Amino acid sequence: MIEKSLYENYEINFDEEITPDSDDYLFVFNEKRELYLNDEKKLPSSLDDFDVNFCFYIGNYNDKKAFVANVENGESFYPLYEVYEFDHDLYHIGGKAVLVNDWYLSHRFCGRCGTPTVLDKKDMMLKCPECGQNHYPRIAPAIIVAIRKGDELLMAKHSYHDNIRYALIAGFVEPGESIEEAVHREVLEEVGIKIKNLKYMKSQSWPFPNSLMLGFTAEYESGDIKVDGDEIVKALWFKKDEIIRYGSDISISDWLIQDFIDSID
Repeated sequence: MIEKSLYENYEINFDEEITPDSDDYLFVFNEKRELYLNDEKKLPSSLDDFDVNFCFYIGNYNDKKAFVANVENGESFYPLYEVYEFDHDLYHIGGKAVLVNDWYLSHRFCGRCGTPTVLDKKDMMLKCPECGQNHYPRIAPAIIVAIRKGDELLMAKHSYHDNIRYALIAGFVEPGESIEEAVHREVLEEVGIKIKNLKYMKSQSWPFPNSLMLGFTAEYESGDIKVDGDEIVKALWFKKDEIIRYGSDISISDWLIQDFIDSID
């Protein structure tokens, strides 16, 4: 998990009128949200070889202008999961760029009346000049929680994970509920237990596709494990030596698991 600030090397800005120069950063994404990299696994120096749907200035990165471009499918594109494994910094800013790509691609026309939208002069927002509807980037808050019972950690087998045997309990926040309520609800729904001593740890932008992951720890309070049989097919308590780690440390889930392991004497 990357813990340094996005703004260490990046300054946010937006402008439809600014165009790239030869030494600027070009984050080129295809329809699968994959990032183009050349043979040296570097960003391209121009857009000459691409069929560009749009190119949009998103601020300054390492003292140069940065742009996100959406193009037709082609070769030499990499999923962001793969980019993380060989270049953490590129993944970090790429995660920002792909979310801007999604937003601009989805809201160039108003979803309420179909009118072409215009970029706000101050905020990252596309506004409809006809009906006044504002279109902000979609960010879906989600919780993830490491639940402890003595020296054991609760982990569950998710029906939608083919390559991960067991993972932490996680889920999206529903309209009308607080973040804390979301944690308690998800745990009760998925594994049938109640928790206590809920503690917020840290958050992570998770661009797969547009989540903000909010990480918590908690302690077991009561109840027997009873999985929902839909999202969760099995759940068990694991001692630290029994935990099967992921193949990558990209996620806050891995950070929470390591935090649990480090807390055991």
